Amino acid sequence: MTRIVLIRHGQTVWNREQRFRGQADIELDEVGLKQAQVTGRCVAARWPVVAVYASPLRRTTQTARAIADAQGLTVEPLGGLLDINFGEWQGQLAQDVAHRFPELFKDWEKAPHTVHFPGGESLDEVRRRVVSALDDVVARHPGQAIALVSHTVVNRVLLCVVLGWGNDRFWRVHQETCAVNVFDVEEDGSFTIVQLNSTHHLHTITGGEG
Repeated sequence: MTRIVLIRHGQTVWNREQRFRGQADIELDEVGLKQAQVTGRCVAARWPVVAVYASPLRRTTQTARAIADAQGLTVEPLGGLLDINFGEWQGQLAQDVAHRFPELFKDWEKAPHTVHFPGGESLDEVRRRVVSALDDVVARHPGQAIALVSHTVVNRVLLCVVLGWGNDRFWRVHQETCAVNVFDVEEDGSFTIVQLNSTHHLHTITGGEG
């Protein structure tokens, strides 16, 4: 059995502005940095790990570094955890996207599994690469606990896999900034969920946005 501690990165300015972030390489804001530090201490105390893997973008790397530092580890970049490529939507405000792409935006809200972002990816493409990344790290760490630090879209897709759901249920999975999810990958490849979207450790931090 391999234990996976799956964490979403901390808050950024674009989270607060409701911009599509995707593969834009933006940093954590002041609140996000505080969230990362608190999350690092929480993971070290409750869910100690032997390795920390992260999407190579700055916001995930900063979050992962706080988690790794709390346990004397280093961060290992993992391309399969990279955020979805939103293509032409990337960097745009949600309200502007809704105006420019009204039908596709409605599909994203109602049937996300049907959407292929113009110039970008689909949820199915994200699912294939994140499952491949999970398989790789599980094979490297049998019987150990590891942390994966990624993004809301990637985490939701991966948790759909863990829950046995298709990407049509994408919006039923919630992921707040610096949320901690824990699940076990059993030897037969099945999953056991321990906790989902836990943010109790962040209760002392104000100003956070999803």
